[in-house]
Amino acid sequence: MAKSPARGQRARDAAPRKFKKKTSPLVIGKVEYVDYKDVDLLSRFMSDRGKIRGQRINGNDVQQQREVANAIKIAREMGLLPYARRVASASRGRPSRDVGRPRNDDNAVETNETEIDEMENDEAMDDQVEDVVEATTNDTTDDGEEA
Repeated sequence: MAKSPARGQRARDAAPRKFKKKTSPLVIGKVEYVDYKDVDLLSRFMSDRGKIRGQRINGNDVQQQREVANAIKIAREMGLLPYARRVASASRGRPSRDVGRPRNDDNAVETNETEIDEMENDEAMDDQVEDVVEATTNDTTDDGEEA
């Protein structure tokens, strides 16, 4: 038993789509050599995110696409073109997970009593050091005034 062709194939065979092949910017501009330093030309073959567009979209033939891709890769390595550009993305409509939830303080970091005692001792030591520094500065100023 021979299989009958699928519905999609019959439709394509009966009425093939006619399309006009896109002409390459290299042909339009009569570019003989794709130079990696020509950033304006190379940026035409890149998307807004910095990706190299396919030859179907550009209208290049295989050889032109290969030359353009190699020139873009060299320009990226030289720092003339970006590897990727950041694009500000719009909100997708999904709210943040934290919106509308009450804050849970059970997970808060708790300090134990020994840490609190250590902090108080450190503050007391700082106060003593400040007192000693003030006393020594006052003594030297007093000596200077008496002499």
